[in-house]
Amino acid sequence: MNFLQKLEIVQVICAKQSAKCATRVLWIFRFFAAKYYIKMKSHTIIIAALATSLAACTPKTETKQDKDMNALTFNKEQAAAMAAIACNEAKADYTALAKAINEGMDAGLTVSQTKEALSQLYAYTGFPRSLNALGTLQKVIADREAKGLKTEIGEDASPLPGNYDALAQGTEVQTKLSGQPFDYAFCPAEDYYLKAHLFGDIFARDNLTFADRELITVSALSGLENVMPQLIAHVRGALNMGLTEAQLRDIAEALKANGLQSEASRTESAIATVVDGQDKPYSTSAWPLGEPNTAYAQYFIGNSYLALLDPASGLCNVSFEPGCRNNWHVHHGAVQMLICVSGRGWYQEWGKDPVELKPGVVVAVPEGVKHWHGAAADSWMQHLTYHANVQPGNSNEWLEPVDDEWYGKLK
Repeated sequence: MNFLQKLEIVQVICAKQSAKCATRVLWIFRFFAAKYYIKMKSHTIIIAALATSLAACTPKTETKQDKDMNALTFNKEQAAAMAAIACNEAKADYTALAKAINEGMDAGLTVSQTKEALSQLYAYTGFPRSLNALGTLQKVIADREAKGLKTEIGEDASPLPGNYDALAQGTEVQTKLSGQPFDYAFCPAEDYYLKAHLFGDIFARDNLTFADRELITVSALSGLENVMPQLIAHVRGALNMGLTEAQLRDIAEALKANGLQSEASRTESAIATVVDGQDKPYSTSAWPLGEPNTAYAQYFIGNSYLALLDPASGLCNVSFEPGCRNNWHVHHGAVQMLICVSGRGWYQEWGKDPVELKPGVVVAVPEGVKHWHGAAADSWMQHLTYHANVQPGNSNEWLEPVDDEWYGKLK
């Protein structure tokens, strides 16, 4: 076997083993050159063969060279649809999800983009929701094809280079997103999954940019209850990954436009915390928070919020922050109905023991009876309210506040 034949072996080795291949080529070159140099007419042959070998080591990867991974690729209509897609996936509302997918594809979202978004979300909302959402996507595609509607397939992600290091890549991305290095020392296994798989393997797929992915993540987290710390963190991360403040606020507007009021409220609260430095209250349930109840604030201890649900009947949702309660009062000429829908609180009639309010508890406040109602000291509470048996000349009589010491004893 001559020298060039042996260098062909080097080419094969390098093509299969890209890591440290340059070092291997040089080592083998020195060995062969020392042994066969006297038989060679020129260094030119060695150099040419070595260049060929090094070329074999170069990863054969096609990448989207012009894509800025820190820029949103969706136009405003597409971004609004994607926000609704991600939020409805998190809520497991597959009827609304199908509608949002159709609207997104009408706006030019591709199958590749939508599939990638729903696949990514398993890391945030779980495999069952992600798999069911992908099944919904399949049905939408089949339905659109049957109707002859335009459905863009789009490009898949570029192949990863042969020397790709998921942990190193993920650590770099996570640090950029977080604004600082992050290590979850309490659970090293989960720390590895976050870095190597979520921010490594998933975020390395370039059919969505980092900015695209953070819009999707913020929208999905807004659809989940009791994850405000993570939502706030990803609002901050979205800014670090290229989303603008205006694009973040557009998420909330898109959710409102799709009837997702409570979810929009959470998004607005997280944005207010990160961007505006404000502590903005948000609905803790599927029921809307509404606006500050300023018209009756003088009769309340703490802050309450009022959402008018049906102007014709006067049906309202009243939200009480922890510790908030109204004064003793009397309804003359009407029966007030209270239906607790979220959280925990109290209702009490004068001279009687307090009644704990929990979701599903219904109270008919008798006409003319002195009473109060409000949240528990450590919990938000929401109740629906309307008046029945309304008589002409009905009115409310507001009385003294509930005694702080008495209220403090309620558990």
